This record gives sequence, C-alpha cells and structure tokens, in this order.
Amino acid sequence: MNSMTGYGRAVAAVGRHTLTVQITAVNRKGLDLSVSLPEDWAEMESEVIERVRKVALRGKVHVALVVSGGGRTGESPVDRTAVDRALGELEKLAAGRGFKFEPTPELLWEILREQKKAAEEAPPIGGAKTAAMNAIEEALRSFAAMRAREGEALLIDFLRRIEKLRGHLEAIASRAPHVPGAYREQLFLRLRQAGLELDLNDERVLKEVALFADRCDVSEEITRLRSHVEQLMHHLRGGGEVGRKAEFILQEIGREIHTIGSKANDLTMARVVIEFKNELERVREQIANVE
Repeated sequence: MNSMTGYGRAVAAVGRHTLTVQITAVNRKGLDLSVSLPEDWAEMESEVIERVRKVALRGKVHVALVVSGGGRTGESPVDRTAVDRALGELEKLAAGRGFKFEPTPELLWEILREQKKAAEEAPPIGGAKTAAMNAIEEALRSFAAMRAREGEALLIDFLRRIEKLRGHLEAIASRAPHVPGAYREQLFLRLRQAGLELDLNDERVLKEVALFADRCDVSEEITRLRSHVEQLMHHLRGGGEVGRKAEFILQEIGREIHTIGSKANDLTMARVVIEFKNELERVREQIANVE
C-alpha cells in the first residue's frame, strides 16, 4: 500500500550548471500529472511522464526541473570583459549613424541583466539529458520510498480500525438473536401497564412477535457485512492500486450497517451500530490518502 502524498528531490551537476529535480504529490481521485522543464528541454516531457507513471497510479503529481548557476564558484558576478565588449559594439553602432554614444546607468543595468540571464540559461539538452534523467530517477526513488513509508503507517492504522469494526460486528451478531425476545417482554409489559391481561400464547400476541422477528432479522446483513470486512482486510494487504476498490467496499459496508441500524429496533444494537459507523467514517477519511 502506498500513500498518495509524497516528496522527492535530487540534484545533479552539468558543467557549471546545477539541475534540481523536485517531485511532489497530494491526493486526487485519478492521476493528475504535470511537468515543468526548461523551455528548450520540452522534448523530454513525454519520457519524464512515462517514468513517473511507473511509480504513481493516483494523485496530483508535479515534477519540476530547475537549472541554475552557470558561473564558476568564486567568480565575479560581473563579466567586465563582456560588458566592455557590449559597450564597444554599441559605440560603433552609434558612430556609424552619426550620433554620440553616452552610456547610462539604465543601459549598464540592462547589459548586466542580459549577461546574468545568459549565464543561467539551461545548457543544450544533448549534453545534459543523461544527467537530468538520472536526477529524475533518483528523485522518483526518494518519492516512491516516502509514499511507501506513509502507506505502511496507514496500513497499520487500517488494520487496527478494522479490528474495532470486527469487534462491533460481533457485538451486533451476539445481540441480534435476543432482540425478538426482548421485544416480546416489552410488549407484554406494555399490555399489562395498559390493563390488558392476555395469555402469553394468545394468537394475536404470537403473530405480532413473529412479524417483528421477521422485520428485525439481520442475519443476512451480518453475513454480508462479515464478508465485506474480510474482503477489505485482504484487499488492503494487496499491492498496486488499493484506494478505488477499498472505497467501493467501504460503500458496501456502509450500506449494510445502515440497513442493520434501520431494522434492528433495539437500543443496545443501535448504540453498537453508531460506534461502528463512527469507526467506519474514520476509515473512509483515511482511505482518501491511499493510492
């Protein structure tokens, strides 16, 4: 089992440039994948998507590859030679058109800005692709490992909660056979309180008790509920995509416990049904985090 949330990061060097890869993921019904690459590296996108799909089946996943650097460590942030060269070319251009060239602070700033931009431009993809893909693979391994760790923690929590559901279910199963008898006793008590003394074997009383016993019979629902809970336990222990099917099983469990609560008409069972529903809701909230 994997969590849908995760994070992975890797850094690689290509000449004087640094490649930083970050992969993030949050919950989403399906797989919503986006990739951010340097403008000139767009051809890599399909290959990146293919590799991400091997480790992520659900979630909103974003892959960002950022290129930085371009200057040597300790190197002056201003390339004076390049600035002089640019000013010289501008001066020649002005002289050729017959007007005086006078550099301004704004012009110097623009030259420096373009210089910095050129230094930080991504290197050609041909010489950087191998390093970039290796960094992406490293980030994906870190990303997948984090999702697996969180998934393991979720599984432990699920198993603990399913044991609670089992306990509530067995309490319901133990109480169910006693519900018609309890109703019979209550019926006789109400009749006596109303001053109606009827024989315990009166046909009308027996018919009422029989009809109630039929209406409140939840044996089929308990059988199906047991099956669903065991199926959920088995499914959560499986690999691959777990979340979608688990959500469907939880929906069926919710349907059965709702029916039991509606049919039972017994205070003791109603209390257990409420506890079951509360725990089931906690499982539903957590399953939204599972891939």
